[in-house]
Amino acid sequence: MTAFLHAMLRVTDPAATVAFFERLGLEERRRKDSEAGRFTLIFLGVPGETAEIELTHNWDGEPEDFGGGRNFGHLAFHVDDIYATCARLAAAGVTINRPPRDGRMAFVKTPDGISIELLDKDGARPPAEPWASMENVGTW
Repeated sequence: MTAFLHAMLRVTDPAATVAFFERLGLEERRRKDSEAGRFTLIFLGVPGETAEIELTHNWDGEPEDFGGGRNFGHLAFHVDDIYATCARLAAAGVTINRPPRDGRMAFVKTPDGISIELLDKDGARPPAEPWASMENVGTW
């Protein structure tokens, strides 16, 4: 049997990244600091799900741009209501890079520029403003 365990993301600001994922509904499950290795591992997951995201922060710093950006691809999450989720994220200062014009899909980015795809769990909702006429912002 094979089971998916986690995806790892290198991060420059663990607190900002944890806060970003908490806004999406994930929770911190455990954290490990390695004095010898000079890094911290933070595991986050969706309540009730087993798969996790592992955030790796190297204490001695990382380059501001890991160079992963678009070639990494993205992480995807089902959300209960795409419009409510995007409104909540935007109110918290998160840029909606690809608004849910179709009522189904949006993209945002973590503080380190990792693309996150948000998909409405019930499929496409009827188009609604302000999303229907909103333009893309940057890359996604």
